[in-house]
Amino acid sequence: MPSEIAVIGGGPAGLLAAQRLAEAGYYVTIYDAQPTVGRKFLVAGHGGFNLSNAEPLPTFEQRYGDRHGHFRDFLSYFSPTALRDWLQSLGISTFVGTSGRIFPTDDYKPAHVLRAWLNRLHTLGVQIKTRHRWLGFAPNQGLQLHDEATSQPLTIYPAATVLALGGASWTKTGSDGQWTTALTRIGIRCVPFGPSNCGAEVAWSAFFREKVGRAPLKNIALQGQGQTVRGELMLTEYGLEGTPVYALTPGLRRVLATQAPAELLLNLKPDLSPEQVYQKLQAPRKGKSLAAYLEKTLRLGPPVPTLLRELAPPAADATPQALAELLQRLPIPVSGLRPLEEAISTAGGVAWEEVNEHLMLQRRPGVFVAGEMLDWEAPTGGYLLQGCFSTGAWAARGIDLWLRHQQ
Repeated sequence: MPSEIAVIGGGPAGLLAAQRLAEAGYYVTIYDAQPTVGRKFLVAGHGGFNLSNAEPLPTFEQRYGDRHGHFRDFLSYFSPTALRDWLQSLGISTFVGTSGRIFPTDDYKPAHVLRAWLNRLHTLGVQIKTRHRWLGFAPNQGLQLHDEATSQPLTIYPAATVLALGGASWTKTGSDGQWTTALTRIGIRCVPFGPSNCGAEVAWSAFFREKVGRAPLKNIALQGQGQTVRGELMLTEYGLEGTPVYALTPGLRRVLATQAPAELLLNLKPDLSPEQVYQKLQAPRKGKSLAAYLEKTLRLGPPVPTLLRELAPPAADATPQALAELLQRLPIPVSGLRPLEEAISTAGGVAWEEVNEHLMLQRRPGVFVAGEMLDWEAPTGGYLLQGCFSTGAWAARGIDLWLRHQQ
């Protein structure tokens, strides 16, 4: 008789693990505390439904800051190409955008993909039990749950388990990180959660907040801790938002944790060399205001002049050379990161030494961990979802190997 597998958590990692296990012939039940599954997956489509990235795998794996090479195996086993093939099997075709990001075609939204996915799980016989909250471990490989529909406790004894309960951001989707209590109770080390892919706080003056409010800075480059990222920034009342600052949050978080000053360098004209910027600023100013002069020579309009006034030291733009350097290395002091709840994703989670090469907990044989529960982070651009899918597939593989070895 096929073994029964429990998947705790109905996000991308858990759902894919469930599908792979069901396809391997196991009876699978998904337990989720929310009224419906896939809630954080649905959120992923806000602002563009970016599923993965077509970047070559040697570069792709480096996006996870993985010093030990875990993601090399995960991505090789379930690659972006495998993800596209899997989506095609659900009837969802995809294409690679100019940025290398992978999107569904035909204006498919996350809800369309999730509906097709759940139909496939139903066809495979996967059961989904919502409003079942995992409370922790029970003796004899048991799991304690709470049936919130009946307010009754429940203990189950699956042959193996996938824990895929997510990180600690977007708590309204069910990703609240409360599961750390159950793991630390049995001695499993969890790295404290920190915000990732989030905005940076800057102590703007009251004048700047009133004058600028929210304003975009397009086609810029942002540098921090030796890394430079191109893209678009949004100036906000609290600081900065946008892909470049999101990509630099790991370094900012490390610096801020040491209580040292954190700084970003903004390049407002990254397509020009320093010499080209300097040459353009040789044009006579002829009594023009700085705002009019920058608009005329470099097509830098609002809110750049106000930003320079806010951040530049006195007389920093006194000469063409000084102004040229300022426009390409404008220092922005960062006072903090936005709260965990606002972050797109989180760093922290189950420490890597607590799982073996198959993602099984060392202290709890038969229990495997996948997705954002593990201590990894990645930038936006398809890397987050791919990481969840790949670890989910890898955990399913681990369960299959482990159960076969038990026979």
